[in-house]
Amino acid sequence: MDGSSYRPGCPVAVEDLRYLRVLHYDYDGKIRVGELVANKSISDDLLSIFRRLFDARYPIEKMILIDEYGGDDELSSSDNNTSCFNYRMVAGTQKLSRHALGTAIDVNPVNNPYVTTNEEGAVICMPSNGSAYMDRSESFDHKIDEDDLCFRLFSEYGFTWGGSWYEPDYMHFTR
Repeated sequence: MDGSSYRPGCPVAVEDLRYLRVLHYDYDGKIRVGELVANKSISDDLLSIFRRLFDARYPIEKMILIDEYGGDDELSSSDNNTSCFNYRMVAGTQKLSRHALGTAIDVNPVNNPYVTTNEEGAVICMPSNGSAYMDRSESFDHKIDEDDLCFRLFSEYGFTWGGSWYEPDYMHFTR
């Protein structure tokens, strides 16, 4: 993690982070061992949520450490990687992300993109290869919405969903 997802200036001490290994089903229905780093304050809840998702055979395409992407959120998201801790700013700002605290997680980001508007008024999709999934009135696999098990479980454990924000971040859950 040093020099990748954990860098000088990180407001969370390493001892306050937890390395988690969780079983999940990938998009092909194969069982995988996923890896996450999360703040200790949410780690037990994440383990419970992902156990229940696994028991329900809920598909998560990938769950590997963001360090495999050099801590680059865009690379990780573009690869549809579910991730949690990464010392970084909110995209396009100088504001510290909740991911930098290890209290936010992004699930299946290509299918559940962040949709925002730039200064010129153009709609931007992050990751960019998630643009086919911006229209949430459409029906498609792996979509997180208020009827989805992932949404219901994270809500049950006190997480807030970014999909309800003015500029929706459909992949994002935070506490």
